[in-house]
Amino acid sequence: MFTGEMLVGFILGRKSVRILGYKAPKVVLPRDFVDFVLVTHDHPDHFGDAIEIAKRDKATLIAIFEISEKPEVVESKINVVGMNIGGTYRQNGIVVSMTQAIHSATVGSPVGFVVEMDGKRMYHAGDTSYWSDMGLIPKLFGELDVAFIPIGGHFTMDIKQATLAVNDLKPKLTIPIHYNTWPVISADPKIFEESCLPFMVKVLMPGETEYLGT
Repeated sequence: MFTGEMLVGFILGRKSVRILGYKAPKVVLPRDFVDFVLVTHDHPDHFGDAIEIAKRDKATLIAIFEISEKPEVVESKINVVGMNIGGTYRQNGIVVSMTQAIHSATVGSPVGFVVEMDGKRMYHAGDTSYWSDMGLIPKLFGELDVAFIPIGGHFTMDIKQATLAVNDLKPKLTIPIHYNTWPVISADPKIFEESCLPFMVKVLMPGETEYLGT
């Protein structure tokens, strides 16, 4: 499920993973239940209400180690896993691996995530520019079923860079993220879709869901 700019959700049976993005408090509804909250970096539009969501659902928050040590996180008493780039965490059939992202952060380093659930493997690039070793991700973790790639430019990679990323990652499906929230990150996802051929791109609107099948 794509729920706005950078926030995506993965659902496996009764297990749910959220990777937080812009306006998380407004798009994670009270009726939603979250098992894992993954934070890519500590900018306010991505850290958002991570603590409140994790506390509400007794979810496990996964983030770079320095975020896990922030006073507000420690004082909240939530379940938190602090890890670092290259690390992998396993719990209840869900495997979360942390990758690098080329961006900025106030505390710690920005990251991306590879999430494996029910035989499916998904890569969320986080806020990042293109980096030349992206092609190592499928070599390290295996073929990607879905890649969530920013395309808006200015703060992250643009369509040209994102197309290079898709050609390196070779996912079965790519979903563009981090665009058209503000004029400065305006981008036409249809141009991105065409530039990525023959790789498949699916443009989702907030609230839409893509079913990966079995």
